[in-house]
Amino acid sequence: MSIPANRNALKTILFTGIVAGFLDALAAIINYYIVTGKSPVIVFNFIASGVLGSNALTGGLPIAFLGLLFHFIIATIFAAFYFLIYPFIEKFSKNRFANGVVYAIFVWLVMNLVVVPLSNAPKQAFHWNKALLAAGILVVCIGMPISYIISSYYSKKNN
Repeated sequence: MSIPANRNALKTILFTGIVAGFLDALAAIINYYIVTGKSPVIVFNFIASGVLGSNALTGGLPIAFLGLLFHFIIATIFAAFYFLIYPFIEKFSKNRFANGVVYAIFVWLVMNLVVVPLSNAPKQAFHWNKALLAAGILVVCIGMPISYIISSYYSKKNN
C-alpha cells in the first residue's frame, strides 16, 4: 500500500475532517436541543470532559470551545485513518455508500467501546434508542462525507 505524501493529501484529510466534524457537530447541537431544549454548549463541555473530567461540564463557553476543538481533532483523525486504509478498502469494495456505512459503524464502536470508556467523561447508561440514533448520525455526518471525499481524492489521483 502506498501512502501519498503530498500537500493535496494533507489538504484532503484536513478538509474531510472539517466537513465531517462540522456536520457531526451540527447534528449533535440540533439533536441535543430538540431532546432537551438546553444550550448546545453542554454538548461540547461533555466532549471536553473526556480530557478534563467532570469539572468541564460546568466550564461554560471557554471549555465548550476546547471541546469543539477536540471534536474536530477526533473527526480529522478518523478522516486520516480512512485516508490511510482506503487503498486496502478499495480492493474489496468500490461502493462509497456501503464503505461509509461500515466506516461509521467502526467509528461508533471505537468511540463507544474504546475512547469514551477510557476517557475522563462521566459514564452514561446505555440505551438502544440513543445508540441507534447516534450510529445513524455517524453514518450521515461522518461515514458518508469521509467515504465520498476521500474516494474522490483517490479517483482523481488515479486518473
